[in-house]
Amino acid sequence: MPPPEAFTPAARRAVWPQHLLPRRTLTDLAGRVARARLGALTTGLIRAFVRRYGVDMAEAADPDPAHYESFNAFFTRALAPGARPLAQADWLCPVDGAISEFGALDGQRLLQAKGHHYSARALLGGDAELAARFEGGHFATLYLSPRDYHRIHMPATGRLRQMVHVPGELFSVNPTTARGLPDLFARNERVVCVFDAGPGAPGPFVMALVGATIVGSMATTWHGVVNPPRPGVVRHWSYDEAPLQLERGQEMGRFLLGSTVVLLLPPGPLAFDPAWAPGGAIRMGQAMARRGRTTTASAAPAATA
Repeated sequence: MPPPEAFTPAARRAVWPQHLLPRRTLTDLAGRVARARLGALTTGLIRAFVRRYGVDMAEAADPDPAHYESFNAFFTRALAPGARPLAQADWLCPVDGAISEFGALDGQRLLQAKGHHYSARALLGGDAELAARFEGGHFATLYLSPRDYHRIHMPATGRLRQMVHVPGELFSVNPTTARGLPDLFARNERVVCVFDAGPGAPGPFVMALVGATIVGSMATTWHGVVNPPRPGVVRHWSYDEAPLQLERGQEMGRFLLGSTVVLLLPPGPLAFDPAWAPGGAIRMGQAMARRGRTTTASAAPAATA
């Protein structure tokens, strides 16, 4: 069965109710609830969430819901040692979740859904010079559902050069919304992290952490919580004078409630793992891509919310 068409009248109608929701108010409220330490109420909320979404607590470092002081502590829980072995590959999958899209950029454009693209420049907050460095490069859009592990890890060793917080909307980032709302990932709030790749890599790579409805905040290991605050202007942090090196597989950030990571990988021959397909489940540490023959852009996403 072919994947649903993007941006059809039916796809747009499916997203239309989100325009009526007080998305920022809901997000702020969810953030306060997730940070609260309410004892038995917090434990009850966590247990209900585990049942509702089928969260596998057996792989958590602490599998007992009663041991988490807040919902955020549970949601960003650590995994047990050895739960995510690192594959032998040039680029590792940085998260648990599902593949939305992946492949080669069309010039400087990323495929969002079947037949529809958005620009790397828009994703990067209008930085034309940085976007030009990814012309002919590669991308992967990875969706984290509520049940997934929500720490984000390095796909390869990299030296942090800059971080940018780009203000924006807070639409859902589930596959239904990706098919119904143009420029979704360049429209939503996001934290863009730019790294220099390790030896032998042809250029920089980007990890863009995309916010969504009720995603209370995004955090990085070197900065802590980036948002809130949400001042409504683009904020920049430069690390050129004291670049920080993070190793492949090392934690680099986390979502407080689920969202999406968009990777921009440099130009040059690249082969994504042959087992990858839109809608396919992924786990952190699996092989994502190897340097080698080029890959083509993927089909439309088939993951469910």
